[in-house]
Amino acid sequence: MTDLVVHDAAAVVVGPDGDGGLDARENAAVAVDDGEVVAVGDTDAVTREHPPENADRAVDAAGRAVVPGFVDPHTHAVFAGDRADEFAAKLRGKSYQAILAEGGGILRSVRATREASDETLLANLRAHLDAMLAHGTTTVEVKSGYGLDTETELRLLDTIGRAAEGHPVDVVPTFMGAHAVPEGRDADDYVDEVVDEQIPAAAEQGVAEFCDVFCEADAFSVAQSRRVLDAGRDAGLTPKVHAEEFTRLGGAQLAAEAGAASADHLLHATVEDARALADAGVVPTLLPATAFGLGAEYADPGPFREAGSPVALATDFNPNCFSRSQAFTATLACVEMAMTPADALRGITRDAALAVDRTDGTGTLREGAPGDLVVLDAPSHLHVPYRFDGSVADLVVKSGVVAHE
Repeated sequence: MTDLVVHDAAAVVVGPDGDGGLDARENAAVAVDDGEVVAVGDTDAVTREHPPENADRAVDAAGRAVVPGFVDPHTHAVFAGDRADEFAAKLRGKSYQAILAEGGGILRSVRATREASDETLLANLRAHLDAMLAHGTTTVEVKSGYGLDTETELRLLDTIGRAAEGHPVDVVPTFMGAHAVPEGRDADDYVDEVVDEQIPAAAEQGVAEFCDVFCEADAFSVAQSRRVLDAGRDAGLTPKVHAEEFTRLGGAQLAAEAGAASADHLLHATVEDARALADAGVVPTLLPATAFGLGAEYADPGPFREAGSPVALATDFNPNCFSRSQAFTATLACVEMAMTPADALRGITRDAALAVDRTDGTGTLREGAPGDLVVLDAPSHLHVPYRFDGSVADLVVKSGVVAHE
């Protein structure tokens, strides 16, 4: 008996093809058993082997397209507080850096997060995961980073771990104690704390999988960032880097040297940076909603594609970039970054999975891949970026179980 059969779909997007496009099957079906895709292809062929009437759940997807569950490889989704007034200030011309210098931005969220109870943080994160799931996201990376001290960073990682328990969305935890320099602290002194106290404590706690750092002129230098990543790697945490967002400081080259899973933002990365990332197997991850919210220039995916890299896309969901929809990320990638709908869909599925080291087929619907899929309220994957007025997800499946409809 099969767990799930989705049949008679107008199209099923299996994943990338070998020519940079999408392997899309018309009049197709997907069967999932024991959490994995066991068959995908022509409806008649799949349903002969896996009759819908024998499945625990059968979905008639007539007139609708089926795509892999979305993967969001870069979020800061555990926080407290609100920064809507800063959004208004930016519209009046105040820069992100000026807001940060006045004690706003990340530091404001740190104060609110430190004051919040564990129950508030957990409820907030679960609500965000619910919203992401409703938009089609089935795997999401979540960073700490609004604690900036050992106690609160561990609280945030614990919250991430607790939120993941029993929630349909797969949560990928990242430690990011080096998100900003705390108020009243010297940067070198704070890096000492991150390296000597926070990382060992996070590693002992056992929740985090990655270690990220904000390598930026107003945050951490290349040398400081290297210390953080080296310590994280020594503790068993895979490196990630916030790189070249506001200036070209050298974070992309550092990511390549460190063998990071991804380098993220990259608005000011160069062709040389793109080649270094490709040579090192580091996945460039672009965050168009961040540029949208800041009214900034967008990253150019061209050099990364030309260098032969997959190009991942992420929401960068945080109090300064309040978007929980990877479909909206795809819209911005198409409209503002000249990516095709196929490029964008790969960026929020298979390529995004690679940015969090998920190489088990996550982000595809090939046989043996996790049974994570979205039945669209639309006949084609083109509607993912095309329909940006709400969620295009009609039904979301996680590991073969309907998680949202």
